[in-house]
Amino acid sequence: MMLSFSAAHAAIKQTKGDFEDKFRQLDESLPTPNVYRNAAGEPGHQYWQQKVDYKISASLDEDKRRVTATEDIVYTNNSPDTLKYLWVYLDQNRFKDDSMARMTQTFGGMGTRGPVTNSATDSAPAKMTLDFLRQEQAFADTPLGFDISNVKDGNGNPLKHTIVGTLMRVDLNQPLKPGQSTAFSLNFAFNVLEENAVSARSGYEHFPDDEREGGNDIFLFAQWFPRLAAYTDYEAWTNKEFLGRGEFTLEFGDYEVEMTVPADHIVSSTGVLQNPKDVLTKEQRERLKEAESAERPVFVVTAEEALENEKAGTDDSKTWRFKAENVRDFAWATSRKFMWDAKGYEQGGEEQPFVMAMSFYPKEGGDLWKKYSTESVVHTMEVYSRFSFDYPYPTAQSVNGPVGGMEYPMITFNGPRTTLQDDGSRTYTLAEKRFLIGVVIHEIGHIYFPMVVNSDERQWTWMDEGINSFLDGVAGQEWDPDIPWGVEPRDITGYMKSSVQVPIMTQSDSILKFGPNAYTKPAAAYKILRETILGRELFDFALREYAQRWKFKRPTPSDFFRTLEEASGVDLDWFWRGWFYSTDHVDISIDKVSKLRIDTEDPDIDFDRDRQEESDKPMPVTVERNMQEGKTWVERNPDVRDFYDENDRWTVTNKERNAYKKFLDGLEDWERTAFERAVSEDQNYYVMEFSNIGGLVMPIIIEATFADGSKERHYYPAEIWRRSPKHVEKLLVTPKDKELVSVEVDPRWETADVDVTNNHYPRKIIESRIEAYKAKARTGNARRDIMQDIKTELKTDDDEDNKDEQ
Repeated sequence: MMLSFSAAHAAIKQTKGDFEDKFRQLDESLPTPNVYRNAAGEPGHQYWQQKVDYKISASLDEDKRRVTATEDIVYTNNSPDTLKYLWVYLDQNRFKDDSMARMTQTFGGMGTRGPVTNSATDSAPAKMTLDFLRQEQAFADTPLGFDISNVKDGNGNPLKHTIVGTLMRVDLNQPLKPGQSTAFSLNFAFNVLEENAVSARSGYEHFPDDEREGGNDIFLFAQWFPRLAAYTDYEAWTNKEFLGRGEFTLEFGDYEVEMTVPADHIVSSTGVLQNPKDVLTKEQRERLKEAESAERPVFVVTAEEALENEKAGTDDSKTWRFKAENVRDFAWATSRKFMWDAKGYEQGGEEQPFVMAMSFYPKEGGDLWKKYSTESVVHTMEVYSRFSFDYPYPTAQSVNGPVGGMEYPMITFNGPRTTLQDDGSRTYTLAEKRFLIGVVIHEIGHIYFPMVVNSDERQWTWMDEGINSFLDGVAGQEWDPDIPWGVEPRDITGYMKSSVQVPIMTQSDSILKFGPNAYTKPAAAYKILRETILGRELFDFALREYAQRWKFKRPTPSDFFRTLEEASGVDLDWFWRGWFYSTDHVDISIDKVSKLRIDTEDPDIDFDRDRQEESDKPMPVTVERNMQEGKTWVERNPDVRDFYDENDRWTVTNKERNAYKKFLDGLEDWERTAFERAVSEDQNYYVMEFSNIGGLVMPIIIEATFADGSKERHYYPAEIWRRSPKHVEKLLVTPKDKELVSVEVDPRWETADVDVTNNHYPRKIIESRIEAYKAKARTGNARRDIMQDIKTELKTDDDEDNKDEQ
């Protein structure tokens, strides 16, 4: 595990003066390389990870919204350790009344996932949203969490098991030695929560207005079965309680899963459908085949067919069977509301040359989903594969349901919808279009990170969210650069200067502002690395190297840091320390620019320059007015003049000329050549002074504008701050006819500088706006006109209905 920020900071704390070495190496803060993870950030020659295979048979009771299932597990111990017990995740237990997540949920404050509450202040009462009330009522109305029973070993013998919150310890009847496997089974059941009420990552969404009596549901199933916790070389059992933010740390394995659902349902799932003839019509199978080579998505289940499904219902059931190999999780979705489109993607390569991209969505998705979902899936694979590896699975799916955005192997849940208008049409805004394309890219991108590059989400959300947010920005801007994607460094400046910022290297459940910290700030950091510090060639090579090294393996933060340095060939410890371990921000100010001219040492030249410099200074007001009033004594009394009235302090004598000759004679030949050339060229020497106000060392990028209208861009690497991290000066030399008129720092806003007002010299007038408004009348109970309001007639529901019809 990594040291905390405070430990890393203590290692570089100075005791004399205020110097802080922003470029000290991170070695003392990172884990010591070993046979499992080497100093280059690669898997070591003795790297290992466990393997877990599952066979699950699940049945959905649609009316009761309850799942019952049996589960067979084979656990293979590839570690060098003998295991006496296994730990199993029970994520559904997070929603139980006595769970640590529920018991530690605070009122007010920040960082809570789900509905908002606000604490009382001196000027306002405490507040809770109606969403919060709905959530509390949902918890009260439905028993939640797993019902676990019949835990047995492979021979049918009972296994002692102990439930600890969202985990369960299964004690083995025989110790599991290195290289051995063990099998056990269990039964489980749980009530499906209402996602819109509880704000989980799965659940059901109810549609009461559908024509079918009682309405319809979309079911999304994730964290839905007991799963083995990860056992790692750096932490042993990852038994961190599931509190809601920190997601999953899981093992790879093979799955065989069957789901029994109402016969009119359509199922989308991790894996490949094994029994299409049992669950699809001949026409649907033919359409699916047609989709393999289609230029645009083909409907396997059309909008009209899905609408007809919505109206009926059935007491019959069908069992869908799926198989998935080498995945770290399994999720699925089912509903009679789904239309289904598909399009084949020929990506080439040897491992997985063909991928079927598919989308499942109800009528509420409308043309937004028809046009963009599956196309976005394909676009994501094209972009991400350039930065990492070919998409490794046979299917990639996007499902519309109540979850705004969530990822699992081969399947993603995505939320945006259209709006039904009075004329029966469905419309969407630019924001909703951007949301759909962006969330599909983001969630499909997660199949690369962390579903394949298997980072520890329970501890370090930024490892997958940061890389993925960076890459979804790349993919979004390649899709359409005119859509505002919110992925520029300037989009993170508000958070970086805020008082609620915490280091990126903060454990997931302790982050105050989750989105900016885990997503946007690391994404901005990678964009700056790529475009400003390393350049595209070095960064892209290093990121691809990281992805390929850790494909189907489990990297830690140190593996990421070390790989990007080793593969790029650039020391980046200063960058990781500043961006990931501190809460410093970027604020580089240009404070002053001085124009200097080299002294010729020739008194006949330099003394005249000095005289001119003094003459160019403003005349003191008192002197000017005295001269105007004729109060200058020597002018009224010329007889008091003497030698110094004709020879000022810049008068040159032979003594100065002799000193100049002696100076030249004392120079070596090379010194005289260099000096005389400098005097002859008479260039402009500009000294620029910069302050690092934010504390985060970064390259200094300037745009210099000259009197002739030309501009020059100069780049000074971050190492310019290595000996003076608070203030530096830099010399800019230009030809005599190239006169500098202004300097701007970070002219393209590429370093996340939080204050651009100090980026100009001379300073610029800041343009903004002012809005005129009409002041509102004061309110309060005592200010109501009760004498008039008491005459108001009470409206009935009939009044409202009549008003709507008019």
